[in-house]
Amino acid sequence: MLTSSQGEVLSLFVTPPTQSRPIAQECISVDEQGIIGDKHYNKISERTILLTSIESYRLAQQYEITMPYSSLGENILLDLNPYALPLGTRFSLGSAILEISQHCTLCKHLATIDRRIPKLLKNDRGIFAKVIQEGEIARGDRLYLL
Repeated sequence: MLTSSQGEVLSLFVTPPTQSRPIAQECISVDEQGIIGDKHYNKISERTILLTSIESYRLAQQYEITMPYSSLGENILLDLNPYALPLGTRFSLGSAILEISQHCTLCKHLATIDRRIPKLLKNDRGIFAKVIQEGEIARGDRLYLL
């Protein structure tokens, strides 16, 4: 059963196995092993998809840190803040169903963007989700808690 819409997908990113930089997408396909075509596909199922809030980028901007979307390593950028949702929360995006599997820790490489980012975004970088039901997710899709 769907609840009311909680937010919207603003951007989608996939990093192909042969590339180091994420590429913006209009739509992604996901299955139980992650995002099809992403370098993390078929790696660690609990960490296959990283969701980040636009609020993380806004927080950085308040400190005059400008960085392009995807700088935090996200696959899905949302217009809502999902960080307070408990582990195990399930939600639908497009035709896929995802489950929050763990909170994201900060990677050391983020300090190369700006040395303040690790401390600033300590609890606000993102959340990992695993795929419960395969499907398609597109820019503009709404997130519904299940």
